[in-house]
Amino acid sequence: MAEDTGIGRIQPAPIIEEMQRSYLDYAMSVIVSRALPDVRDGLKPVQRRIVYAMHQQGLHHAARYQKSAAVVGEVMKNFHPHGDSSIYDAMVRMAQDFSMRYPLVDGQGNFGSVDGDSPAAMRYTEARLSAVSDELLRDINKETVDFIDNYSGTAQEPIWLPSLIPNLLLNGAAGIAVGMATQIPPHNLGEISDALIYMIEHPFKEKVVKEGKVSKVSDGEGEIEAKLGQTTETFRDPNLFYSEASVEELMKFIKGPDFPTGASIYDATEIQAAYATGKGRIVMRAKAEIEETKGGRFDIIVTELPYQVNKAVLIAKIADLVKEKKIEGISDLRDESDRRGMRIVVELKRDGKPQSILNNLYKHTAMQSVFNVNMVALSDGAPGLMTLKRILEEFIHHRQVVVRRRSEFELAQYKAREHILEGLKIAVDNIDEVIDTIRKSKDSDAARENLMKKFKLSEIQAVAILDMQLRRLAALERQKIEDELKLVRQMIAYLEDLLAHPEKILKVIKEEILKVKDKYADDRRTRVYKQKVGEFSEEDLVADEVTIVTVTEGGYVKRQSPMSFRTQNRGGKGVSGITTKEEDAVSHIFYTKTLDNLLFFTDRGRAFQIKVWEIPEVSRIAKGQAIVNLINVEQGEKVTAILTLRSKDTVKFLFMGTKMGNVKKTPVEEYANIRKNGLISIKLDSGDTLSWVVPTTGKDDMIIVSRKGQSIRFGEHLVRPTHRDTSGVRGISLSKTDEVVSMNKVEDPNSDLLVVMENGLGKKTKINAWKRQGRGGSGIKAAQVTDKTGEIVTAEIIDKDVDTLVMTSNKGQLIKLNLKDVPTLQRQTQGVILMRVRAGEKVAAATVVSSKDKTSLHKSSIISSWRRNSQLLLFYIL
Repeated sequence: MAEDTGIGRIQPAPIIEEMQRSYLDYAMSVIVSRALPDVRDGLKPVQRRIVYAMHQQGLHHAARYQKSAAVVGEVMKNFHPHGDSSIYDAMVRMAQDFSMRYPLVDGQGNFGSVDGDSPAAMRYTEARLSAVSDELLRDINKETVDFIDNYSGTAQEPIWLPSLIPNLLLNGAAGIAVGMATQIPPHNLGEISDALIYMIEHPFKEKVVKEGKVSKVSDGEGEIEAKLGQTTETFRDPNLFYSEASVEELMKFIKGPDFPTGASIYDATEIQAAYATGKGRIVMRAKAEIEETKGGRFDIIVTELPYQVNKAVLIAKIADLVKEKKIEGISDLRDESDRRGMRIVVELKRDGKPQSILNNLYKHTAMQSVFNVNMVALSDGAPGLMTLKRILEEFIHHRQVVVRRRSEFELAQYKAREHILEGLKIAVDNIDEVIDTIRKSKDSDAARENLMKKFKLSEIQAVAILDMQLRRLAALERQKIEDELKLVRQMIAYLEDLLAHPEKILKVIKEEILKVKDKYADDRRTRVYKQKVGEFSEEDLVADEVTIVTVTEGGYVKRQSPMSFRTQNRGGKGVSGITTKEEDAVSHIFYTKTLDNLLFFTDRGRAFQIKVWEIPEVSRIAKGQAIVNLINVEQGEKVTAILTLRSKDTVKFLFMGTKMGNVKKTPVEEYANIRKNGLISIKLDSGDTLSWVVPTTGKDDMIIVSRKGQSIRFGEHLVRPTHRDTSGVRGISLSKTDEVVSMNKVEDPNSDLLVVMENGLGKKTKINAWKRQGRGGSGIKAAQVTDKTGEIVTAEIIDKDVDTLVMTSNKGQLIKLNLKDVPTLQRQTQGVILMRVRAGEKVAAATVVSSKDKTSLHKSSIISSWRRNSQLLLFYIL
């Protein structure tokens, strides 16, 4: 009777049960055999098969390239029974330096681009393994990993690779399985290596349970709880490695993900939470800088993009936003990327606000993206959500297994060699008898048996003696056998000791990690900022350094490094500060620091506030930016006074002075929160303008100087504090043709008053030459004003720490000179030539610098100059 094979038989089954069973089988197949990486080598099955197949083909980093089609065919034939396109796609990604932090495949040809361009067909491209892939495969032939039959049973493939590098964290992973997914960011090899070494140096110290009953095993961390009455102690499996290091300690080494495309990431708290739980959100931002062009406009230059952002799609998105007028102020968009690197140029219109436009680009495009961390990986074939510490511990455990199995393999090899060398040593020590025994034997089999009996050798030793060449009988060769035997026995002793002491295995792992770090570690590409991006201020990226700010009558402002010009001798002509434009002149020039708060006061008595760093830093002859792009001044409204306030300043009042000689002081607290549209700071009489604002303590003396040379000194206590929206009181009485050019506070009674006049003359006079008097008088002479000197441009109080004077002309000339070269003269004198001006040229403004702190601004840094003629020239100091 024929055997019933069951072929063709139909077995009824409930459809629900069959669907559940079949779908579960499918799900587990996708999870284990396709979508998720193994925590040990960080590779998915297809990636592992590609690496192993190329290894078998000898395609290491020093080998010749081979056609990608040949590699794909080998992988598909022996290991991966799926489509060739899926294999090639996986290999392409392994070769892309913008996808993998440390590419595992070295590709030659078109392997795609950050623009999303497709790679060339596999028949055109060539590939070989990269150098770092050697570390994935190292010692694979020393029985360090388990092998299984391939899908056809014709070959064997490794279940995992012996990986000497923590590839799961170095290159990250991304995959969608059934019911779960993984998204692990790449990291920096040097930082991961340092963290691993720290963990090895801080192992978990076991808590010994003397008595008690084990109650339960925890959830996958290898911990066992044992209850001793009311006390619960915890110990761990001694065969697994654990470290006492916390996530906070590990983050001293691992600052955060390190993406191959660079860019920036934010929020150290969120990064730490992602590492501690295995899940989280990491905000990424493109690297963008604002540059000034030759025409005085600004460009936004993007040189790095967030990870996995398609450059071509991004550029198209920006173009769409401009077309839809969701972002305004962009005049052109270009991709200037080349082999030297990425460069996207966003060209702005003349009135475009660079920082505002950049913020909009972050808001509306992928220039700001989120990386959703979900660190799921396979551990012993089971998927699980893993913390940073767990992944590192699993890697160390993996290396413990590899080093132990490698040592066991090498120990067996050395013992086998020792056994043969012992037989050879017996032979060379008894060479005559050995030769005689062999000569008397009938054949080789008999000779083997005779040697075994006479010298008590094993069959392996006897065969080795028979295979020994006659030249090995020489005395030198005999010594080599003895030396090799000695070395082999040393290695056997070392390996036996290593296997008997797990802590020594950890030392070996540490040494190997250090070697890999020295060989492959590179600089971090991604910058990490502790702040949340929502709380992030551009101020955090600005160095607190000295800068010079200039403002013109025409409403333009700029800042420039003071290193752009040099000190000259008194009487020089200066250097060109700008290619001037008619109908404008400098109104303010002063030193400050980039992180200072800058208060703008206008001629109409309104106040505005910005940060100094918000003013564009431009070249020496650049025009700068219109003030209307920074503050909301009205048409025809001019900035007439500027001052800087730092958070550490102990300022109580803002003391104000007008062109017609009125003064007022207001508590500084009333300017703490200035709206974008500004605040009223003083009510003005018809025809009057606000020209000076000086921070005071309430006990200072004030000195006012007029264009015609009149001056007055009085105590500020004579002016009672009033609210912002009030009028002032009389500070100095002036003639109808005169006006105030300077107002300063007296802080040091030994200081000098520097007077600078239109025709380049100037002088210093001791401040004690001015006695206190009541406010509102006509005062006394500050200088002898004549046709030769011209009217007074400004008067500035200087003290012993001030050593440098900077003067500018309305034609754009600049001079910087030492104040020690300026003579100290009486009040009524004319002064000496400080700057030689050409015909039709006048001194426009001046400022002084303190040598005590080169990053600080002289106490009274607000210098204004006014021009009554209509033909004025635009000037910028640098």
